[in-house]
Amino acid sequence: MQDTEILGTSVFGAVVVLLVLLLKKSLRRAAPTARPPPAFNAHHGQKLAKPKTIKGRAYIVDGDTVKLGNTQIRLFGIDAPELDHPYGIKAKWALHKLCKGCEITAVITDIDHYGRTVAACYLPDGTDLSAEMVKLGLALDWPKFSKGIYAQFETVDARQRLFLADARQRLFLADARMNGNMHVWRRYEARKQEKR
Repeated sequence: MQDTEILGTSVFGAVVVLLVLLLKKSLRRAAPTARPPPAFNAHHGQKLAKPKTIKGRAYIVDGDTVKLGNTQIRLFGIDAPELDHPYGIKAKWALHKLCKGCEITAVITDIDHYGRTVAACYLPDGTDLSAEMVKLGLALDWPKFSKGIYAQFETVDARQRLFLADARQRLFLADARMNGNMHVWRRYEARKQEKR
């Protein structure tokens, strides 16, 4: 009886070791961690000679992107979290609530080097959507592009809560000097991969 127990324990131990080795091997083959989405780059973007205005009902893509007809528009001067980041879905639905049932006016001033249209967007009463998203604490002022016009509306804890958007801004602010806060992105993406 004792010999069969030892043999059974050995076989079980061998199976566990084999499973652990297979799991480690499969994790090594996993896809590389995702990179953060490209940011608007003023140096490679194209300023329109004369601003163009379009109007229409908005389809909300995320917290800082809307679609008017066939034109996808990035809201001017702000950065909201991506959908798969903390507060990303909340930001999308807050923008949806602001725009629901309204005709949006977009004053297009730039096309970035990714081909995205950048515009200041307004509700019929003249409310600036970028300012409203920052006031709600679901987007950050991006001073590199806004020249700080939305900074006064940032909530006290916004940069803490939207830490990934803040890290992205610091990364692109410091891109020529050092690696910014890219480690925050990498850590977040690695944790996300571990959960899958």
